[in-house]
Amino acid sequence: MKLVITDAATVTNGDVDLSCFSDFGEVISYPLTAPDLLAQRVKDADFVLCNKSRMTREVMEGAKHLKYIGLFATGYNNIDTSAAKELGITVCNAGSYSTDAVAQLVFSFLLHHASRAAEYNNFVQQGSWIKSATFSPFVFDMTELAGKTMGIFGFGSIGKKVARIALSFGMKVLVTTRTVHQEEEAAYGVSFVDFDTLLSSSDVITVHCPLTDRTAGLFDRTVFSKMKQGAYFINTSRGGVLVESALAEAVKSGHLSGAGIDVLTTEPMLPDCPLLGIDAITITPHIAWAPRETRERLIGIVYDNIKAFLDGHPVHVVS
Repeated sequence: MKLVITDAATVTNGDVDLSCFSDFGEVISYPLTAPDLLAQRVKDADFVLCNKSRMTREVMEGAKHLKYIGLFATGYNNIDTSAAKELGITVCNAGSYSTDAVAQLVFSFLLHHASRAAEYNNFVQQGSWIKSATFSPFVFDMTELAGKTMGIFGFGSIGKKVARIALSFGMKVLVTTRTVHQEEEAAYGVSFVDFDTLLSSSDVITVHCPLTDRTAGLFDRTVFSKMKQGAYFINTSRGGVLVESALAEAVKSGHLSGAGIDVLTTEPMLPDCPLLGIDAITITPHIAWAPRETRERLIGIVYDNIKAFLDGHPVHVVS
């Protein structure tokens, strides 16, 4: 069996071992694959493993032996799943591998915004504390999380983990999600509300939904205008769920107090990205899922997915 890894550099820089996939046959691994080279590189593959490579109908139709696509990711919007199904190609994603890491970054953003530790450190390192008249100079506004309302859009494994952490900080948690299971209100200590209530009642809104036709561009100028004055916005899901220019306007105007963003519509960032250079917006380069332990867990899930498929009992099937 021939297994092609199209974009290994998106998973490892050498710190995470991919040699386990040799258990299944010949492995050909490319650091990255340009779109115009993808069809040629996978045309003889039985299995393809990828992260962001766009597996279109045309690419899959040219790969006559292809029977399995394994994703180094939870999201699968880069795969034409309808075409895969028609062509008899099984597509499996890697769900829940990054739950802890993503939730951790959500609160890194939030604590950065609430406690201003980085700004106070800069204040001290620049010698300003030495010159201070008081032992505790109130230079940057801080706020407590306790008593604030966290709004969570999407209540999968990451949304649930974020809820648990928010509750441990003494926050109230509101949830808007496509599928409501009322028993989870008591189990998780959250309240399910409609979208408008989430927007108007939350001091913080964090997004944990897939990018679909329904969610693409959902967070636009109208939605941001409905958010509470001074609210903070966090997106660690997919960049395409928001209109970046609208978020930039909402923060610049002061309607929102800031934002924490890990994902953009176009990645890597374009030079003219409207979010660049706004002090109140903290941007990380799609690294919520990137701790080494998280990526090692990911490799294990992708390996187990292949094994389950070969054993005739595929798991984490999205097409």
